[in-house]
Amino acid sequence: MTVCNALTSLDEGVLTLSTLLEDLWSRIGVLEPKVRAFISLADPQALTAEGGTLAHRPLRGLPIAVKDNICVVGFPTTCGSNLLRSFRPPFDATCVARLREAGAQVQGKTNLDEFAMGSSTEHSSRGPTRNPHDLECIPGGSSGGSAAAVAAGEALAALGSDTGGSVRQPAALCGVVGLRPTYGLVSRWGLVSFASSFDTVGLLTSTVADAAFLLRVIAGPDSHDPTSTVAGVPDYCADLNGGLRGVRLGFPADYVAPMLTEEALSLTERWREIAREMGARTVEVKLPTFRYALPAYHLLASAEASANLARYDGVRYTPRAEGRTALASLTASRTEGFGREAKRRIALGTYVLSANHTPHYYKRAQRARAAVSGEMSRVFRKVDLLLTPTTPTPAFPLGARKADPVAMYHSDVFTVPASLAGLPAISVPGGTVDSLPFGIQLVAPWLQETLLLRAAHALELGMSSS
Repeated sequence: MTVCNALTSLDEGVLTLSTLLEDLWSRIGVLEPKVRAFISLADPQALTAEGGTLAHRPLRGLPIAVKDNICVVGFPTTCGSNLLRSFRPPFDATCVARLREAGAQVQGKTNLDEFAMGSSTEHSSRGPTRNPHDLECIPGGSSGGSAAAVAAGEALAALGSDTGGSVRQPAALCGVVGLRPTYGLVSRWGLVSFASSFDTVGLLTSTVADAAFLLRVIAGPDSHDPTSTVAGVPDYCADLNGGLRGVRLGFPADYVAPMLTEEALSLTERWREIAREMGARTVEVKLPTFRYALPAYHLLASAEASANLARYDGVRYTPRAEGRTALASLTASRTEGFGREAKRRIALGTYVLSANHTPHYYKRAQRARAAVSGEMSRVFRKVDLLLTPTTPTPAFPLGARKADPVAMYHSDVFTVPASLAGLPAISVPGGTVDSLPFGIQLVAPWLQETLLLRAAHALELGMSSS
C-alpha cells in the first residue's frame, strides 16, 4: 500500500482508516520483533479516534513514521542515545507540524544510528535494526529504521534525515525510494543537529509519486530556520509523467566503475540503456574532485558534530552523572551517555578544530567542498542530471564493518558529493545485486526537484517494466 493508493481508496470508500491501521499494526506485531524499525509507537486506537476529524484534509489521517532525531510532541526524541533517553520535546518540528496540518498523524519514532552518526543503524542505544530483505544484514543508516519500516510494510512513508547520504543509502539497501531535497527547501527547525551545514530532512517512501506528494506538504520557507529557502513550492506531482525524452544524463564512468563488482557494473549499464530507450541522452562526464569528497565530508561533519554535541553536558537535556567537581560530572555524563561512534566523531572533530590542525585539515576540507560544489555547477551546464549507483555494494552482514569505520564510511562514497554541494538527490530501486536490493541515484541542480522527481519516476517505471 502506498500513500497515493491509500488516499484514493479512502476517497472511494474501498478502505477505512481503522482497517488501514489494523493492517499496519498487525504487520508490526509480526515483523517488529525481528526488524526492530521503531523506538516508540503511537496507540492505534488513539490514531483511529483522531483520524475521524482529519478526513477532510489532504492526508486524511494517514499515519507517517518519523525518525527519532526529529522533535514530535507526545513522543520521546532519543536520537538513539542514552543521553536523551528521557527527553520529550515541547514542540513539533516544522516538517511534522506541516504534516499534521495536512491531516497526517505520527505513527511512531524510528530507530537510527546515535545522533544520525553511522551508515548501518548498528550504532543505536536501542540495538540494531535489521534489513527486511535479509534479517542478517544491515538496513543502512542512519535512517535505517525509517527505510526498514517502509520496506517491511510497517509504515506507508517515513521522515528521515540526510547528512551525507542517510536517507538515500538505507533506501537503496532496503529497496525503497529515498529523497534528499535541496538544502534549505525543508526547514531544519526541530531536527536535532548533527552537522548543521549538511543536515536535511528527507523522505522514505514506496514510490516516487509518494515522495513528490509529501515533499509539497513539508517544503517551504520557515521563519524559525534562517537557512530555509524563500523559493516557492511547486506542485511536484504535476509534471511527474513528463518522461525522460531530451533529458541529458551525466555518468561519471571513471569515478564509478572501479568501485563496483561486475554484477553491479552490468546493472548500472542496464540503467543507462533503459534511459536511452526512454529518450534520454547519456553523456560520460569527468569529475576529478569527487575523490576528495568523502574525506572532506567526514572532516567537516565531525567538526560540526563536535560543536553541536557540546550542549549535551549533563545539565540541561540529559541525565547527570555524579562527580566531585563540575568538570568531573560533565566528563562522566558524556562518557556514560555517548556511544562509541559518537565519541569517535566528536574526538575527530575536536582534533580537526584545534588551533594547530585547523589550517591542515578543516580549511583544506572546506576548499575541497568548494571545489566539489564548483565542479557540480560546471557539469550541470553540460547535463541536466547526474546518474550513479547509490552505493558501491548491496547490504552487508550485521557486524561486518562495525570494527572498521573506514570501510563503513565508504558506503557513502556516491552520496556525499551531493551533500557537500547541498543539491537534491534521490535513490530509486534499481534491481538486485547478490539477491539484495541495489539503488539508482539521480542528482539535480539546486532547487530542481521537479525535474529530479520526473526523471526518477520515469526510471522507476522503466525498471519495473524491463
